[in-house]
Amino acid sequence: MINLNDKTLIKKAIDKINELSNKVDKLKIMHVCGSHEHTICKYGIREILPKNITVVPGPGCPVCVTTQKEIDTAIYLADNGYVITTLGDIYRVPGSEKSLMEKQSEGCDVRIVYSISDAVKMAKKERDKKFIFVAIGFETTAPTTGAELINLKNKDIDNFFILNCHRQTPPVMEFLLSEGVYLDAFICPGHVSTITGLKPYYKLCEKYKAPMVVAGFEPIDVLMAIIMILKQVINGEAKVENEYIRAVKPEGNVLAQKIINEVFESISCRWRGFPVIKNGGFGLKEEYKRFDIYEHEYIPEIKEKIPKGCICDKILRGEKLPTDCKLFGKVCNPLNPVGSCMVSEEGTCRIFYKYRSRGKT
Repeated sequence: MINLNDKTLIKKAIDKINELSNKVDKLKIMHVCGSHEHTICKYGIREILPKNITVVPGPGCPVCVTTQKEIDTAIYLADNGYVITTLGDIYRVPGSEKSLMEKQSEGCDVRIVYSISDAVKMAKKERDKKFIFVAIGFETTAPTTGAELINLKNKDIDNFFILNCHRQTPPVMEFLLSEGVYLDAFICPGHVSTITGLKPYYKLCEKYKAPMVVAGFEPIDVLMAIIMILKQVINGEAKVENEYIRAVKPEGNVLAQKIINEVFESISCRWRGFPVIKNGGFGLKEEYKRFDIYEHEYIPEIKEKIPKGCICDKILRGEKLPTDCKLFGKVCNPLNPVGSCMVSEEGTCRIFYKYRSRGKT
């Protein structure tokens, strides 16, 4: 069995990247996974790459891409008597005026849960209250939401709803290739790919002639993904490859896909920092819409108020790094996040802040 942290193996990979980089002009690679950014920052990978090889973070954090409007909607519902159940990170994301954490301190019933199952248990126990679960995440968490709704489909429960904020990853990758920043290739997300498999990337790769490699989360995984991309570019190829074969099957997790297809359908929606992205979200199918809070409650139009100076939108699109932001590490820090990218452990700004003493990061 290969030791993924073998220093000799890592050195060979770095030497190979340096060798191959001499055969290309410039190469800009984007990843869309907060865990990949952790690895890149923690181990200083960005600093050891040749100058003509750039790896930029993209919209790989589900908390970060949840829009301010969605946060404000949860706050509006909390103000109107609903019990808001949420994961810990969303609890702290600033809305246009306040966060759910601040609303809790003012007396609103906001509760942190570990999963949608916790929220359902609360709703069953406290039938006199109406509960909302803020459902965020990509293909990795959508099956969890879906499975719970399947279990509730024929149950007598009328006080539980979700604020659906689930999103699909490949459509945002296509947006970035077609209208976003200039990109040559993608390191595809490992966690998402365990669910989706490789199929969602094939059409994108063929259409935009962009090499795509699914990678794991050890330093050697990221380095190998870069090597595989370099080899494709040098050979004039553009194909989908799987570096993370120990966890990702070509067909993905068929059971999880079945759950997603049972409960959800593709819808167009906004991501924070992006316009409306075609098929960028998961909407509830007709037989599950009774759990959608928008089907039961009138939500007034809420205008977003993005804080002056915050460049989370540009960071999520791969146009800027956190160190380009004048607020980073000063006004904006983990104890006082101005933008969503500083809140979650998967947020690019939070990761840069954590490892800010390492090299240029």
